[in-house]
Amino acid sequence: MTHAIDCFVAQSGDAQHSTLASYTCIGNITSISELLKDDAPFISLERNLSTQALRHMVELCTSDYLLLYTHAGNLTIGYRAIERMLRTATESKADWVYSHRYIVKQGNTIAVPTNEYQEGSIRDDFDFGPLVLIRTEAIRQFLATEPEEVQHAALYQLRLYISRTSQLVHINEYLYTEYEHDIRTSGEKQFDYVDPRNRQIQIEMEQVCTAHLKDVGAYVDHHTLQSIDTTAGDFPYEATVIIPVKNRARTIGDAIESVLSQVTDFPFNLIVVDNHSTDGTEEIISQLANQQDSNNSEFKIQNSKLIHLTPERSDLGIGGCWDLAIRHPQCGRYAVQLDSDDLYSDPHTLQRIVDTFRSERCAMVVGSYRLCNFALETLPPGVIDHREWTAENGMNNALRINGLGAPRAFYTPVIREIGFPNVSYGEDYAVGIAISRRYRLGRIYEPIYLCRRWEGNSDAALSPDRVAAHNHYKDSLRTQEIRARKQLR
Repeated sequence: MTHAIDCFVAQSGDAQHSTLASYTCIGNITSISELLKDDAPFISLERNLSTQALRHMVELCTSDYLLLYTHAGNLTIGYRAIERMLRTATESKADWVYSHRYIVKQGNTIAVPTNEYQEGSIRDDFDFGPLVLIRTEAIRQFLATEPEEVQHAALYQLRLYISRTSQLVHINEYLYTEYEHDIRTSGEKQFDYVDPRNRQIQIEMEQVCTAHLKDVGAYVDHHTLQSIDTTAGDFPYEATVIIPVKNRARTIGDAIESVLSQVTDFPFNLIVVDNHSTDGTEEIISQLANQQDSNNSEFKIQNSKLIHLTPERSDLGIGGCWDLAIRHPQCGRYAVQLDSDDLYSDPHTLQRIVDTFRSERCAMVVGSYRLCNFALETLPPGVIDHREWTAENGMNNALRINGLGAPRAFYTPVIREIGFPNVSYGEDYAVGIAISRRYRLGRIYEPIYLCRRWEGNSDAALSPDRVAAHNHYKDSLRTQEIRARKQLR
């Protein structure tokens, strides 16, 4: 009997095997970990597979389609779900099919949507879910191109190849249920990719992404990047720190104090954009901005730097507040970020950032930060330095990852030209990738910023649909950016 599908699972148990074997369209069911063993290691992590492992799998596959299940645990397949995936693949001529899913987490069943694949969905951690159906001939055609041998990024290579030559089709239905053992929140998971243990994986992923950008004509050569004139124009201050804030009475005073304690060889000021707070934040800012102390002239001078700005509009997101601040007549030559939850690590942070602008003549500077709790005690994974950025390829690798780091600072004439989108998520990434298309970016790899993680953080524990919405937005930014970069050729 000829079967339409051969199935490959990360680790096969009796329950898993029985579930899959009940489908008449499924033939062989192979455990990848048992198949490969020592001669071609399968990395037991999501999305990580070697070229040799992929080659072994397709050699064993005698069916038209290969069903790949990348998690080690069991799953429950929905009613006629495999047939649904197979029919979608055959009718749409798709080379890669995936769907929504449910996750059972601590006894609760949660709907986890997946996004439609688009041109900008090139980040290596795009969530297809652990169950995908791939046309076997597409894998053979990919391997026939003699791709660079990789130890971890073969699936990433394959799906980018398919995105160029065919299509990845999303079924907008919940077809199966997986059982989640990682009970961490979204805020805890978001830093996994910077784990030093995954550094080699990150390097491979970057190489694969860069090759893809070259293939589609969106690669940026670092030799074409422009430098800025650090003396051009007249500005009332050399630097302006910008803090957008809404309902952060618990943290805003500390953030303001962190700025006003900066020691520099240039004049600077602070614009706090209070987006109509209702929890006492406004009163704290006003008190600091207006407080007079005749016995402390230094305090008066410091606080004269503070501009308390309340938008006339009520429809601004974080990006809109940023855009309002950079266009303020008192905004300096360089606009420097500080979130209302966070602190600069010492009184020399602002000087360090401006020195980088001056020495590297870049249009944007991105620093490094240390994750900490409210008591400023370090939290895992500690320092987030984004060392995946390099002067030679950072502008391309930026399209593979979901963020550039913090604190962020901008050359005001350039950021005024580009402008911030009026959103409350991804506004910094949007302008960062746009700047990196044309201008040099400077990096500071030592921690100069304290990122305080607490229950009030906006990304502390996001629902799956909110995570999907955020990722979809950043994919759309990458789509726009890829198309813009193609126009440079």
